[in-house]
Amino acid sequence: MDYARMVIEKESPEEYGYDRIRFNLSESSVRDRRLSDFNLSVPDLLLPYGEHRGDPELRAYVAAQSKGLAAHDVLVAAGAAGALFVIATTLLSRHDHLVVVRPNYATNIETPRAIGCDITFIDLDFDNGFGLDLRAVASAIRPNTSYVSITCPHNPTGTMISRAQLDALIALVDKAGCRLLVDETYRDLTHGEMLPLAASLSPRAISVASLSKAYGAPGIRVGWIVTRDAELMERFLAAKEQIGICGSVVDEWIGARILEKRDAFLAAQAPVLAERLALVRDWVENDPLIDWVEPKGGVVCFPRFRNGPGFDFDDFYADLLESYGAYVGPGHWFEMPRNHMRIGFLYPLEDELRGGLAAISSAIRKHSARQRS
Repeated sequence: MDYARMVIEKESPEEYGYDRIRFNLSESSVRDRRLSDFNLSVPDLLLPYGEHRGDPELRAYVAAQSKGLAAHDVLVAAGAAGALFVIATTLLSRHDHLVVVRPNYATNIETPRAIGCDITFIDLDFDNGFGLDLRAVASAIRPNTSYVSITCPHNPTGTMISRAQLDALIALVDKAGCRLLVDETYRDLTHGEMLPLAASLSPRAISVASLSKAYGAPGIRVGWIVTRDAELMERFLAAKEQIGICGSVVDEWIGARILEKRDAFLAAQAPVLAERLALVRDWVENDPLIDWVEPKGGVVCFPRFRNGPGFDFDDFYADLLESYGAYVGPGHWFEMPRNHMRIGFLYPLEDELRGGLAAISSAIRKHSARQRS
């Protein structure tokens, strides 16, 4: 494994220091929650090695999200990142090929790169509404393709594929004899009709999600892999056992309690999400220098701003932070042009979001004026 630090982590708010950030629009989750927000108090739990597959109750709650799944189809992992690592290191070698829809969550790209497999990227285009080109995916699949990797709802754009497209992707991998990995971390934050878990539709589909983004609980490191392929599940379990044997019984107890209250939590979240999305929509509509593809799921969007040749992006992003106190996810975090930026709109409080959006507009104009002078 040839590891390299991911840019998104090297430039994370933790690295820069939260004390330097006034308007944190870089986070891709709902706001962090406390145990008390879920009315939880950890009991006097016994602290043995936990179930290697994960807490049975937790796995049952995950499986209940789609028809045709059972607890034995679920493997609990250390967050979605841990789940994706297990999948990549199980299914990929230097001799394998991978198809990745890009932009994508960094782990879906950097872990395969560390393994050294061959990767074909299917790049999403802003001018095409970040729509997925199924013909391009089909053309990219080779005899040694291990799997096709997508996120839905998409990170960082918030766009979604349709049910028909999901079915078509599954048909593609079925025919080719490879697999489909769908990172569904934002599925519970879909703005309209929710797709079924991809893993419920075919044994060749693998679903991944966690409690980090939609529930504001990244501190408990609870994620999961779902697959109906029993042989593949055993391979994933073997990888998990060799990495860490099992998860934390404390984390998994908390995770089960959170999912037990899933419906109520998401119902309370929905109107707040709609209000924040409307706030960003209003900002875009009233700033002629900003353009976007409106997200259909999740709590992030990926707008771009208009800039002329010679625009100094390094200076712009540094000044946005130092002079305005606003921090966003610049396009290069996702191997995209730097006039794109990921904005998280549910992590900041409403006044922080308003202040951060205003700061972005002001900074763009300031640096565009410098460019012309």
